This record gives sequence, structure tokens and C-alpha cells, in this order.
Amino acid sequence: MLGILIGLILLVFLSYKGYSIIWVAPVSALVVALFGFGFDGNKLLDAYVVNYMGSLAGFTQSWFPLFFLGAVFGKLMDITGSAKAVAQLLVRLIGAKRALLSVIVSCAVLTYGGVSLFVVVFAIYPLAISLFREANIPRRLIPGAIALGAFTFTMTAFPGSPQLNNIIAGKYFHTSPYAAPLLGIIGGLIMLVGGYLYLIWKEHKLIANGEHFTEPDEDFSTTNNGKLPNSYLSLIPLLVVVISLYLISHSGVAITPASILSLLCGNIAVMLLHLDKIKSFTTAFNEGGSGAVIAILNTAAAVGFGGVVRVVPGFQSLTHFLLGIKASPLISEGLAITLLAGATGSSSGGMGIALEALAPQYIQIAAQQGINIEVFHRVATIASGGLDSLPHCGAVLTLLAVTKMTHKDSYNDIGMVSCVIPVIALIVVIGLGMIGVV
Repeated sequence: MLGILIGLILLVFLSYKGYSIIWVAPVSALVVALFGFGFDGNKLLDAYVVNYMGSLAGFTQSWFPLFFLGAVFGKLMDITGSAKAVAQLLVRLIGAKRALLSVIVSCAVLTYGGVSLFVVVFAIYPLAISLFREANIPRRLIPGAIALGAFTFTMTAFPGSPQLNNIIAGKYFHTSPYAAPLLGIIGGLIMLVGGYLYLIWKEHKLIANGEHFTEPDEDFSTTNNGKLPNSYLSLIPLLVVVISLYLISHSGVAITPASILSLLCGNIAVMLLHLDKIKSFTTAFNEGGSGAVIAILNTAAAVGFGGVVRVVPGFQSLTHFLLGIKASPLISEGLAITLLAGATGSSSGGMGIALEALAPQYIQIAAQQGINIEVFHRVATIASGGLDSLPHCGAVLTLLAVTKMTHKDSYNDIGMVSCVIPVIALIVVIGLGMIGVV
């Protein structure tokens, strides 16, 4: 357990300092393995070859199509001018001074519509660049705004979300995605309102200190300088992604291939609407592909670290300790999932580990004590979305890689909106659940 703690601290510290996760993750995993297996050469080799590289390769195999199609989609939205057109529409509807809210709402609509949060990062980034440029807001706030809209209330709290966290909880508790709707709405509003107020405060603070929007080093804004496409037509590719995902996933196709097909439909929609820019499509595929490779390797490296953590003996001790906490079952559930999600850097991973062992007990306790099982469902989903967003989290690393920001630039904002405030929401939801609110 000490090795896990030291390895995790090393990973978080070096990541925050800006060192590449591609070498930081395996070094940190080696520390964990040394404490877990000593100097047993065979076990150390297995920890790297089987567990670390196996987890890294498995993640890459499963998610690369989404990363690639998502990156290309974002680049196509940029070079065709669609992202800027949508951004200007949102500025007109919400107001230029509310660029933060526009980004948050855009992310929320996509994630609540079922789009993977990894995909949302790629799709919304060009839109966020245009919005922040229009409002002259410091670019370092973009990761925080995207994290709030994509990684929090729509992923874990709002009832009916098709995101993986909500699906996993329903699988173990035999509940619907709409379980405990009132608790979900209350928890989600705490995250949304609290996170938005924090980002507004931070925006005012940065501007007061003389900061303003700066263009990305790679000159991301490659849109034409002529007339932009129609704003409402530019919304069509985003709607195609959301609607096609709903239709395909409800036709019996599993969620991952459904997501791939929906992104493919979105890319096709962008290209069909802008055949006059066909010569620039190759650039979008080239640059999008390069960006996808970098982003997925950063994310997969952190997943590999979690793969080593899960096989050392100390992790079993940690799991048994968390599962044996003597308190209200809602408190023990919330604490176990929160800490396991933090240790693995994965919301779905931490929830899956905890519920694999705890769910049967909680179902029995719910029947004995008259607690609505839906409360356990909602506590589980919200708990999964707190400490999972520590600096080594794969989604955080992807977000920073795509937005070209470092932990030092933007993690304080990401941590506040996706760690601190969601934990506060969890405490409130557990308290309400204990007095019978569903």
C-alpha cells in the first residue's frame, strides 16, 4: 500500500511539473511494482510486459478509432469554418461575454446526448478557441470549462445520461439510467452552478491581472478569412453525431461501435456540407491523425499505471480496507468508489472494482433497511466522478494534450470543477439520501 501511495504521489507530482506522462507513468509503475513484488525479476518483468503494456495496448486498441475520428472531426469543423460559425451563433444567443457558459453548455449537450467525453474534447476545442478569441478570455480557462461541461454533471449526476458511469451502476444494481432523479438533479446543479461561478471568478481575476486571449502556438485557427458558412447549417454535423448515436445504440449495436459509427457520420456530414473545401480535407486527416496519436498515448500511459496498481498485493489490502468501513452503507459506498477511482485514475474503473464486490451486499442492505436501491445507484455514479480527475487521470491528460496546456497552466481549474465541487455534491447527495430523498 505504501508503494501505491508513493507511486501515485510521484506520478501526480511529475505530471503536474510538466514532465511527459509517457515516461513518468512507467517509472511510477516500477516504484509500485518494486514495493509490491520486491526484486523478483520475473514478476517485475511481468508487471511491465503483461500488466503495464497490456493495459496500455488494450486501451489503445479499444479507443484509437474514437480518438482518430474525434480529432479529424474537430479539425474539419475548424478548417471549414463551421466551428467559428457555431461559436458566433452561440455568442449571439448567449452573449459574447458568456463564452465560458457557451463552452460548458456545448459540452453538456454533447455528453448528455451520449457522445464520449474524449470525443467532446476534440469537437469542442476549435469552438472554444473561437469563443474565447471573440470574448478575449485567457486561453488557460478552456480546459476548466470543457471539464465542467463534459466530465461532471452530465457524466455522473443528471438522470438519463447514457454515459458509461450511469450504465455500469444500472448493471450492478438492476436500475434504470433515470434512477434517483431528484438526487441526480440536485447533485448536478451543485456541480454546474458551483463550477460556473468558480470559473467566472477566475476569469475576472485573470483579466484584472492583465491576462487576455493568446493564439495557440500551432496557429490552430486555420479557417478561411472569407464568408463563414451558415451558423445553423454548421450545427448539423454536431446534431448528426448526437442523433445517429441515439438511433444506432438503440438499434441493438453496442455503445462503442455505435460511437464510432456516429462520429463517422459526423465527419461525412461536415465534408458533404463543404465540398467546396475538399482540398483541405487531407490536411484535416493528417493533422487530426497526428494529434490523436499523441493524445491516446498520453492517456494510455496513465491507464498502464493503473494496470500495475491493480495487480500488486497492496491493492487487494486497500480494497478490503475500503470495503470493510463500518458506517452508513451510503458513506462506505461513496468513500470506497471515490478512493478507488482516485487510485486508478478512472471513474468507471474505480466504480467497477468497488461494485463488483459491494453491489450484492448493498442490494441486501437496501432490502433489509428499506433504503431505495436507486439511492445507491446515484451515490455510486456521483462518487465515481470526484477524485478520478486527479492529475494522472487519462481524460485530464487528453484534455491538456488537445488544448496544448500544461498542468501548471490549467489543472487548478480542472481540479476545482471536476474534483473539489463534485466531492461537495457527493456529500450533499449522501446526506439527502440518508434522510430518504430519492
